[in-house]
Amino acid sequence: MLASPRGYCAGVDRAVDTVSKALDHFGAPVYVRKEIVHNSHVVRELADRGAVFVDSELDVPEGAVVVLSAHGVAPEVYRNSGRRRLHVLDATCPLVTKVHAEARRYASQGYTIVLIGHDGHEEVVGTMGEAPEAIQLIGSVEEIDTLDIPDPDRVAYITQTTLSVDETLVVIDALRERFPKIVGPKKDDICYATQNRQNAVKELAAEVDLVLVIGSRNSSNSNRLVDVTREMGVPAHLIDDERGIDPAWLKGVDRVGITSGASAPESLVMRVVEHFREMGVENVESHELVDEDVHFQLPVQLRRAVTAPES
Repeated sequence: MLASPRGYCAGVDRAVDTVSKALDHFGAPVYVRKEIVHNSHVVRELADRGAVFVDSELDVPEGAVVVLSAHGVAPEVYRNSGRRRLHVLDATCPLVTKVHAEARRYASQGYTIVLIGHDGHEEVVGTMGEAPEAIQLIGSVEEIDTLDIPDPDRVAYITQTTLSVDETLVVIDALRERFPKIVGPKKDDICYATQNRQNAVKELAAEVDLVLVIGSRNSSNSNRLVDVTREMGVPAHLIDDERGIDPAWLKGVDRVGITSGASAPESLVMRVVEHFREMGVENVESHELVDEDVHFQLPVQLRRAVTAPES
């Protein structure tokens, strides 16, 4: 049984399309800071076309084209890129950009900001770079006690966009209990796609004996789909593709649920489905939850380059 929605969200689709169209327009090489999205298959396919993935904008030759990943970057990255005269194509997900704007706004108003997220995740690194003096990072309720808040009446919270919805709400409730005057965004920062995929896998898990989540190990939202399923008491495993399926998982299993993280292409889902068909499975159903119709335009820098008249 296939979960729906699954796979690419609008931000990932935009980011991958940005690199692809940049290669079409500028030709290889096009440099990409970090992984454009957290999926090894996507990165490998783009690398085969001429994308060069680097750890830092400082590794990009001066004057070259560089794409910034969907996870967002700290302001210092833009400054470094400007000094190196890089042609920047900013593929940051607009929902991450929204969180950055919230961080700057709260910091300018004198709030201490509590960022709920995973230490070291690229999105968290970029968000903290917006106001490093004002932001304190926590990942659980237990870490609230470690916060050093100068003024308990001037506290705000923001969150990483790819967290577990349920776990994050627990942390926010605990923050409100300790800091009754805490403020936060009008809407939860966890993105629509993360919420939809977690809701869909919950409904799927209620009808199957095992859930396979297609996604890479460093994909936060894919790992959360595994966590959400296991919290319901249903076995779940994260796989890169059909080669990651352990036959031992299938013993005694009548119904298998399949979903994919927001950075996993649909082609991987079809490969897993075909794997089961080759094993003799005939009935493949789709469990529809909501229909996503969100679309983000390509970065303005790329749109201008593509439409600019040739000189």
